Amino acid sequence: MATLFTKIINRDIPASILYEDELCIAILDIAPVNKGHALVISRNEYPTTATCPDNELQHLMSVAKRLDEKMREALQADATNIIINNGPAAGQEVPHLHIHIIPRYDGDNKKVIPTKEVYGEGELGVYAEKLSLSL
Repeated sequence: MATLFTKIINRDIPASILYEDELCIAILDIAPVNKGHALVISRNEYPTTATCPDNELQHLMSVAKRLDEKMREALQADATNIIINNGPAAGQEVPHLHIHIIPRYDGDNKKVIPTKEVYGEGELGVYAEKLSLSL
């Protein structure tokens, strides 16, 4: 079954399209954190970054970077949040890889920062060992 985003890509559902090419489409989010909140969506239905080929993920990020620059210029945004909710436990609502680019303004009082935890004695080293990459 096609995702909501595939239906938008196929023009079965209307959207405000900001950009599109052979790998992705960028649209305005219809439930924005701030007005101008955009989504860069892979044309292919990859559920998360883990299933997306590196070259396509790099392309999505390059489009997100361009939208970041456009928001800062056209909307006079002071900053942006660039977010990938990478699976349902992370808040992903549509199982189709997409990047949020949210214009932010000093004093907008929007909170998209998770609460933080503290490592217990010796835990930092344990996690570092578990997550170390071999290059």
